[in-house]
Amino acid sequence: MNFFERQRQVRRMSTRLVILFAVAVIGIIAVVNLAAALAFSRSVRTPAQLAGILVVTSLVTLIAIVLAAAFRMIGLRGGGGVVARELGGVLVPQDTADPQLRRLRNVVEEIAIASGTPVPEIYVLAHENGINAFAAGWSTSDAAVAVTRGALERLNRAELQGVIAHEFSHVVNGDMRLNIRLMGLLFGILFLAIIGRTLTQTGIIAGSGRRDGDRNQGNPLAILGIALLVAGFVGVLVGRLIKAAVSRQREYLADASAVQFTRQTSGIVGALAKIAGLESGSKLRNPKSEEVGHMLFGAGGASQLFATHPPLLERIKVLDPTFDTGKLDQLSREWAANPPQGMAEDVQLGFTAATPPALPAHDATVPVTESDVVAGIGAAAQTSFERAEQLIAQIPQPLLDRARDAGTVVPLILGLLLSDNQEARTVQHALIAGQYGRELADAAWTDANDLTGLHPLLRLPLAELAFPALRQRSTAERSTVVSQVMSLIQADGRITPYEYCLSRLVVSELNESTQPQSGWRVDRRRLSQAPQAVAILLAVLAQAGSDDPAAAEHAFKAGLDRVLPGAGYPYAPPAQGVLALENAWPSLMGLPPEDQQRLVGGVVATIADDGKTTLTEMELLRTMCAILHCPLPL
Repeated sequence: MNFFERQRQVRRMSTRLVILFAVAVIGIIAVVNLAAALAFSRSVRTPAQLAGILVVTSLVTLIAIVLAAAFRMIGLRGGGGVVARELGGVLVPQDTADPQLRRLRNVVEEIAIASGTPVPEIYVLAHENGINAFAAGWSTSDAAVAVTRGALERLNRAELQGVIAHEFSHVVNGDMRLNIRLMGLLFGILFLAIIGRTLTQTGIIAGSGRRDGDRNQGNPLAILGIALLVAGFVGVLVGRLIKAAVSRQREYLADASAVQFTRQTSGIVGALAKIAGLESGSKLRNPKSEEVGHMLFGAGGASQLFATHPPLLERIKVLDPTFDTGKLDQLSREWAANPPQGMAEDVQLGFTAATPPALPAHDATVPVTESDVVAGIGAAAQTSFERAEQLIAQIPQPLLDRARDAGTVVPLILGLLLSDNQEARTVQHALIAGQYGRELADAAWTDANDLTGLHPLLRLPLAELAFPALRQRSTAERSTVVSQVMSLIQADGRITPYEYCLSRLVVSELNESTQPQSGWRVDRRRLSQAPQAVAILLAVLAQAGSDDPAAAEHAFKAGLDRVLPGAGYPYAPPAQGVLALENAWPSLMGLPPEDQQRLVGGVVATIADDGKTTLTEMELLRTMCAILHCPLPL
């Protein structure tokens, strides 16, 4: 199953979730109406009065559920970090010196760069001894990955990689958006139980003050309260059934994706085995863990009733049919006396940084095929992970430190955009000084000097590593950065593909982190409705890929025939160059998965028409995929 088929499956799951939620709401309203009919049976005189009471009861119940769900979703608009903090998560500092946290940050950054997704916020559930993790968020730009203290202490690096790769599968495939919607809808159902408990207590107190004769006739408030409690309990059970139905198969898929990513089963199997063999398992002590049970790596509670996860041994056997369960019993006894220590195992297993190989020449080219790119989207492999490790290892440590620090990240990002031409750079320096003051402008100039010798392949990964620190700045500061970035790239009157790619990634990342996607977005646009946008995109790519107009026109037609066969649009390279893409994105965002796949195929056909891919073409391809939320691995 490729990325695009997975997206279609998630869309079907979203539709099924709405249907199941609607069925649950109808059932709850029926229970409440039955109770209302019993409660007011003695006081109504005509069927019309009873019907009026039932209509009002139905509307009030429906409005209560919808408002509660909407309130919860609004509370979650801040993204995955909100969920992590609600469970007691602590943000991992960018400059942490803790070896366990440093190892965690390294693993998350490597997998993010390798999979073509923004680096998420990283949290640790510091008071949870069980081995567990989850990813949450509306989109990749506001995602958060959280792991328990138990996972940090008990898992070695390979096992931690397996767990994080499993969670990134949920990030890449859109599962986490479905998960966070599910949290909001189920809260609406649970809210009735809270109202029911309040009404029951109020009714009992009010009834205790009545005469015996009146008390025997029953108290409507108490009856309604009990009915809402029952309805809420039914809703909780239905909610657990929905979570189980939505989650179980996705866990198998995420396990398989983790193996594909890390290219070995020992890591994730080892993590699952430690959960099975340790007394603390994957249990979470936080009472709110029930609400997020469907998004955890392992079951958050001890109960197997309506379990959101397959049994541990089944997950292990699917990944490694040769696994000896008898050995697990022995390990369990050993771990009871001497719990495993992940960092110590790292030393024993020899997990040390390898010497990174030399990077290719600046003008190196590689062949690409549509099948390789389409199959690779959303499905990073071990080679991508290794490349990410190598790229990060070759970025000088002082630059990495500045990229990870919220206090120094702004001049670094601006420094990445300063021109090599001294006259143009002087103009850019004045623009920065006018906005931020001379001190920050000088820091950007210094960073630009330090970046002069950085290999072009390392520039975008460095920016991607800087995004989490940028997201820590206030909304106003992020808006200022967006404005400043756009000013800098236009300061010398021309915009290079690199400048455009970097600036567009920064703008997209900061805009989406400020206004995260939420709600039930419907993909309404189709490629057939946006031929001009397709023509602009392919023309820009063809123009960037060849200086020969005839070769560029041939590449353009190859891509257009793949995306819109028979469209007959002429090749017209835009005078604005890459900036013309700004006119194309609004029509190309929100495409359904099948159209996204066809568009990517056409883009690759254009790029690969001459049999080679340059660094510029690859940066444009990765930027397009990032904007369209089709994560392209390295």
